[in-house]
Amino acid sequence: MTQKPLRFGLIGTGRIGMVHAASIAASPNATLSWVCDPFIDGAKKAAATYGGRVTDSAEEVFASGEVDAVLIASPTATHVDLISAAIDAGIPALCEKPIDLDISRVEALRPRVASSGVPIALGFNRRFDPGFAEARRRVAAGEIGDIEQLSIISRDPSAPPAAYVGVSGGIFRDMTIHDFDMARFFVSDIVEVSATGTRTFDPGAREHGDFDTAVTVLRAASGAIVTITNSRHSAVGYDQRIEAFGAKGMLHVANEGTSLVSVSTAKAVEARPPFQDFFLERYAGAYAAELEEFIRLARGEASSSPTFEDGRAALILADAAQRSAEQRVSVTVDLA
Repeated sequence: MTQKPLRFGLIGTGRIGMVHAASIAASPNATLSWVCDPFIDGAKKAAATYGGRVTDSAEEVFASGEVDAVLIASPTATHVDLISAAIDAGIPALCEKPIDLDISRVEALRPRVASSGVPIALGFNRRFDPGFAEARRRVAAGEIGDIEQLSIISRDPSAPPAAYVGVSGGIFRDMTIHDFDMARFFVSDIVEVSATGTRTFDPGAREHGDFDTAVTVLRAASGAIVTITNSRHSAVGYDQRIEAFGAKGMLHVANEGTSLVSVSTAKAVEARPPFQDFFLERYAGAYAAELEEFIRLARGEASSSPTFEDGRAALILADAAQRSAEQRVSVTVDLA
């Protein structure tokens, strides 16, 4: 028997919220029941496009009796309280990363999440990118042997506005946190973090004491080494690559291009257009797959959705990288 679509409450209708609204509307297993944003015009715009009742009150969503799950895409500072409210209401929640910028708030919420029995998932959508997921499956199958080196390259096409940098928590908690989760997706036993960052080109990074360029090295208990290369700009487009290296071989996930057509002339051979422009294009399929996996979790089925524990671990690594870059020291971590 076909199950009824889950009724979703969407909290937050900024850029990422609209991505999730589109995914919910496109899924045969979901329907948008409520749309919430304190900036009510944003909620009205989302509802006009994708359906759902409109409110500026998250409490109204949880109390409505008309949602089977919530998707939290509001600002980071609201995540802990909204996860807690979801637990109180017994409603499964998929929350965007990070859980919070303050690890102490995450640790305080951790026992409630663990004991509640309410499914809570974190929005690490890159686990569901087809290329990355295939590489992970082939690593797990032993195709290249145990990972000895993992290289992750993540460069945004342009730096964010200075005002955003000031509230983002910095490059490690805002941008590299996806790469920390991807590192753990491939290599789970990370025990040490070393990072360096520079302020090379972005006035916003200089203004707010952040970094616009960073390299992080993670050491695993197994001896595997993970290298993460980040930049807040890339002239060639959104640069997202992974290379996994082991004794029996290497797996490489290349960038997504904007065209399969190349041109050869007297000036260039096999010239191609730039990579895709940003995460909205690069990870559109990953967001859709992330939603379907969460729906399985919310229904009590077997699911590989990233957990609250995954979000906690990624934030611990981000905090360690921040300390390492600022103090120029290696930082030992315990993710248990």
